[in-house]
Amino acid sequence: MAAAGGTRRGALLALLALLSLLALLALRAGQGGEGRAGSPRLPPGLLEELRQRQRDLRRLAAAAEGGQAEGAGLGCGDLRGATGGGVLGSGFTKVVQRAALPGGGGAVALKSVHGAGREVRQCEQRYGAPAGCRRLAAYKLLKEVALLQRLRHPGIVQLRGHCLDSGGDPGAGVTAVLELGAPLEMIQLLQTPWEERFKICLGLVKLLFYLAHSPLGSIVLLDFQPRQFVMVDGNLKVTDMDDASTEELSCKEDNDCTLDFPAKSFPLKCSSAGKCEGINEKKNLFNAYRYFFTYLLPHSAPPALQPFLSDILNATGDLRYGINETVTAFEKVLHLYKSGLYLQKRPLLLKGTEHQNFPGFRTVEAEDYKCWPSYSHLGCLLSIHSPEEAAAICNSQSQCQSFILTQQRTWTGELGQRSGDRVPGPCHPALCLQLGDFSSSLCSYSKPPYPTMTKVWGRPLKC
Repeated sequence: MAAAGGTRRGALLALLALLSLLALLALRAGQGGEGRAGSPRLPPGLLEELRQRQRDLRRLAAAAEGGQAEGAGLGCGDLRGATGGGVLGSGFTKVVQRAALPGGGGAVALKSVHGAGREVRQCEQRYGAPAGCRRLAAYKLLKEVALLQRLRHPGIVQLRGHCLDSGGDPGAGVTAVLELGAPLEMIQLLQTPWEERFKICLGLVKLLFYLAHSPLGSIVLLDFQPRQFVMVDGNLKVTDMDDASTEELSCKEDNDCTLDFPAKSFPLKCSSAGKCEGINEKKNLFNAYRYFFTYLLPHSAPPALQPFLSDILNATGDLRYGINETVTAFEKVLHLYKSGLYLQKRPLLLKGTEHQNFPGFRTVEAEDYKCWPSYSHLGCLLSIHSPEEAAAICNSQSQCQSFILTQQRTWTGELGQRSGDRVPGPCHPALCLQLGDFSSSLCSYSKPPYPTMTKVWGRPLKC
């Protein structure tokens, strides 16, 4: 109870701090330059943009009122003495830098207004008011902080804290402290095993389900691009929330509810409440289809799962599925994959003469043959459900004369299968390293002697 009360008090203080800075920005909104007495007033157009963003932030604060939010977390004092690690990236409005916190506090990402970004520069070209333009950009960062305080999900980057140092230029004094992630590299993802690509798509679907049913209502990511995501410990997370919106398109009739994309349009219904039904959810889902599912789902998937994946692609590409149906379809594929039910009936290779077990066998170092996609670029490291599947894969590739079953596991977890009275057999997702011949090795990352539970299988030797 005391801890919960402390969290609520911390969240309240954080919200009050945000609103205090908002009031400061509003106070200075009618002043030009750096807010000094006698400076010219800001242009009417810029004043209106500032007021609109102020209204948006107040509306967001009102929507979040009464809910549970994250505590204040790290503040300005925690950032003093932090050492910089260079720029991680920059965009239209903000710049992100890596920093190491003092006292062994770990590495974080610091997000602040990008004074040389396009939004500030274009604003300055329109209005000729640098300080006012920086304040305009600061509202977007404040909005992002407010959203991250309220929204908590494994697919949303964690807000570690924020600093509202309003001395001098307010726009320059807003800093969000985020958990550190790595930029999403789609080309690299395309070279990873299907299981890892499926994990990313599954995580994205769960995030979109949360956004469709969030505490603030249905949320749409207006700037839905791969560059808005990062990878944290192998998990996909959205990191840019300043263009997220809880507003759903108003309408008077169905003709007002067309969801347009560059190559496709979808007619939606106008509800009795005067809102386009599910427009936020469907916009997120189609963007996930065109930026992620299309590239990551189908390629090199297990053959028996391909019809299910095709159904997902067709149904999300035509928006016949909503997010609820999409989650159900993904969970079905996950179940088939984890359980091994996707494996097709094959002859039992390990009970015949195709492969024999060589207990205690050790291989010497040499070069492994390569396959794609693989968990290692140094050899052929694959995820398998059972020794039989490993034997079938090895049998289908002329270069493979043997394979080694390791005790490594992938993210889908262990099923606890056993193989007779032997040690626990590698179950999905054990990693299977296929070797070209018995003079090959497990590559530099795993040299002999191997763990005692490692098994070596190979074709019978011919004398």
